[in-house]
Amino acid sequence: MKRIVITAFGGVEVLKLLDAPLPEPGAGETRVRVLCSAVSGADINMRRGTYPMQPAAPLTPGYSIVGIADKNGPGASRFQVGARVACLTVYGGQSEYMVLPQTLLQPVPDAVDPAEAVALILDGMTAYQMITRKVHLAPGQSVFIHGASGAVGALLAVLAKRLGLKAFGTASPAKFEAVRALGVEPFDYHELAFVTEIQRRGGVDAVFDPLGYESFDRSYAMLRRGGVLVGYGFNGGVFSGRRRSIFPSLIRLMLRNLVPDGKRTTFYSINRKSAAFAADQAQLFAWLAAGEIRPPIRKIFTLAETPAAHDYWASGAGVGSLVIRVASA
Repeated sequence: MKRIVITAFGGVEVLKLLDAPLPEPGAGETRVRVLCSAVSGADINMRRGTYPMQPAAPLTPGYSIVGIADKNGPGASRFQVGARVACLTVYGGQSEYMVLPQTLLQPVPDAVDPAEAVALILDGMTAYQMITRKVHLAPGQSVFIHGASGAVGALLAVLAKRLGLKAFGTASPAKFEAVRALGVEPFDYHELAFVTEIQRRGGVDAVFDPLGYESFDRSYAMLRRGGVLVGYGFNGGVFSGRRRSIFPSLIRLMLRNLVPDGKRTTFYSINRKSAAFAADQAQLFAWLAAGEIRPPIRKIFTLAETPAAHDYWASGAGVGSLVIRVASA
């Protein structure tokens, strides 16, 4: 089989398409023939060597996959060979085959596009769990989405619209029309006047901030009393090109909860072993199968084009999730 390997930490030139032995599933494991994997900010940070607690190079990136159960190991009977499955893999997804514990696999409806389904694993689950579990909002309340054209941001917009929330967000002016179509009132992310404009309107009930660092200060300032700032991602370093530790900014974010000003902060990190994970993933797939949500897809690349996909992600071009189509169904 073939897989993408981060051979050393650095630019896209360290991504190599290499041969590897076809893995055999062990007890309780299923080998999956990968159809699609998504490219995320986590993959970019892994390639740069800045993802928290990541293993050393060489390693294969790929935080999420949709594929087909190909072979079961001893005692693995949860999925029949040929069944469509999904997994939040964290590592290894950008390869033609993966061996995974059957307990980490989730069923995927046969009728859905695997490229759209893979967008709902890391990107979609991050958006869904932040907007339903990290905050508790009623229809008519308001949210601010940094990077509303990005992978998670666009899905936050889709979900905000479905939940009856008023959404504001940042994007480049070239993407304003696309972001408005998602139900978001856009502001130019280059112009920090959006902070004072949101304050002038009375603030918002929740802000979703994947940038971190100084952006958290601006986000907190946009909250009205009772509002919640949800930090995640720390992708600001990717876009700026600076190598910065996330921990001082994360500590500062959480220390804000010691200030009795009626606002609060929290940080979201996805956990595939959480009690709610399977149910939340099933809900997203059910909405997709029913046509109730549609994840925007920025662009689809082949496995061999993964370096170009990393460049495209960092460029900020397009709207929505970025997908690697590894194989046809």
